[in-house]
Amino acid sequence: MRLPPTWRLVTLPLMLEADLAGFAHPELLASPEWLGENLGRPDLRVLDVRWRPDGTSATVYGTGHIPGAVHLEWRTSVVDVPEEGETPLLAAPEHMAAAMAHAGVGDGTSAVLYDDTLSYLAARVWWSLRAYGHESARILEGGFPGWVDAGQPVASGMVEAPAAVFTPRAVVRQRLTTTDVRGLLGAPDVLLVDARGPAEYHGFEGNVRRLGHIPGAVNVPVASMHVPGTQRLRDAAELRSLLLKANITRGRRLVCYDGSGVAAAKLAFVLTLLGHDDVAVYDGGWAEWGDRLDLPVDR
Repeated sequence: MRLPPTWRLVTLPLMLEADLAGFAHPELLASPEWLGENLGRPDLRVLDVRWRPDGTSATVYGTGHIPGAVHLEWRTSVVDVPEEGETPLLAAPEHMAAAMAHAGVGDGTSAVLYDDTLSYLAARVWWSLRAYGHESARILEGGFPGWVDAGQPVASGMVEAPAAVFTPRAVVRQRLTTTDVRGLLGAPDVLLVDARGPAEYHGFEGNVRRLGHIPGAVNVPVASMHVPGTQRLRDAAELRSLLLKANITRGRRLVCYDGSGVAAAKLAFVLTLLGHDDVAVYDGGWAEWGDRLDLPVDR
C-alpha cells in the first residue's frame, strides 16, 4: 500500500478553535490546544497510529509521543491481515473488539487519533470505529507534527492502556462491498467519489490489472484538501469550493473509494466534517474493482 510522504509543518498558524466554526461537525477535530487541556481525562483515550512499512512504528512511538497516548498498529488492529496480494479490509467484529479493548477504547470512551501522514491512517481508524457504531472519536488537526509545532509536551517509552470492553455494532450503510457498489451504478441519488490522484482516476497509471475509474465517479483527490506543504486541512469555505467543482452537494448518498480504503476514509471524514450525513466507504476500492475483468471501467 502506498502512502503519501511524511510532511513537516512549515511555519503557519495552526487551526484554532475559532477556525472550526465553519464546519458542520467541528467536534470531529481536536486542536492541539483542546487536547492539551483534556489530557488525563479518564474517559479520553489518545491513540498514536503512526505507521512505518518497515515495521518500526513501535520504535517511532517509543521515541516520542503525546503523553498518555497508546500505540495502535493499524495493520493488525482495524483491518484483517490479508493474504499475499489481497486487499486489507475492515476487521471482523471479534478482531476489532479485541484490538480496541487492548487499546483501552471501550463503549464509553472518547478517542483522539493521530498520525504523521496527513491523518490518512487516523481517518482509517476513525472510519473503522464508526463502521462498528462508535462515533465518539476525533482526529488531531495537524497530526503529531502539529502537536510538536504547537509547543505541546512529548513523552517517551510505552504506555499500557487499562482494559476496556468494546461492543461492535455494525453500521451497514458505512461500508460497501464490490457487489454493493455494482448494484448502485446509475442510481440518481448516489454519487461515487474517487479519492485518488488525477493520473490514476484518468487511467494514466496504476498498479492493478485495469486502469481508470468506476463509471460515473467524480474525482476529488484527497491530498488537495490540505494546505500545501502542511498537514492542516484547508478551511471550510475552501473545502466546500473544491467539492462544488466536482458537483458534490447535499442530498445525495456519497460513496468514497481509492486504492485500498485509506484515502477514501480520509475523504469520508472530511465530507462528514462538512455536514454530509450519508457517506460510505467502498472498502475494497479500486484494488478489487480494477482487478475484476467482469466490471465496467471508464478512462
